[in-house]
Amino acid sequence: MKKSIVIFAVLAAVVAAFTACEFGKKDVSYGENDLFGYWQENNKQAFVRFTNEKNVSGEYTDYKYYGYEWNEAEDVQESDVLEDKYGNGWFMWTLIQSDLKELILMGNDGAKIPKKYVVLKLTDTELEYKDEFGVQHSFFKVVSTK
Repeated sequence: MKKSIVIFAVLAAVVAAFTACEFGKKDVSYGENDLFGYWQENNKQAFVRFTNEKNVSGEYTDYKYYGYEWNEAEDVQESDVLEDKYGNGWFMWTLIQSDLKELILMGNDGAKIPKKYVVLKLTDTELEYKDEFGVQHSFFKVVSTK
């Protein structure tokens, strides 16, 4: 009987310790300033640029800024995306704590597709996030794409 009381007490202490750690855990928060700029996906020719150009369209106010992306392995250059401003390759974005939300824009006033990511790491040189399907993406900051 004493042995079962001791085992129960130890289990209760372990559960209490884990519960206290979880409740005491603070939400991770990242700053937009570290996200602004050019990023290249590790081991790929895929780039993304998070601009500080504010969304002043009056629509989709949940998204604060514009950004764009391109993939040179698919023969799409940054200049191609810039020629079609707010069309294919463009998105609106906002970062709240570790939640990165994008609204993908399409040319010809096409559909707008929301995407959500969880930022796992964001420094002035590294970005890692996970998409809704659990796929992790890693980037490094570049001064320019050339």
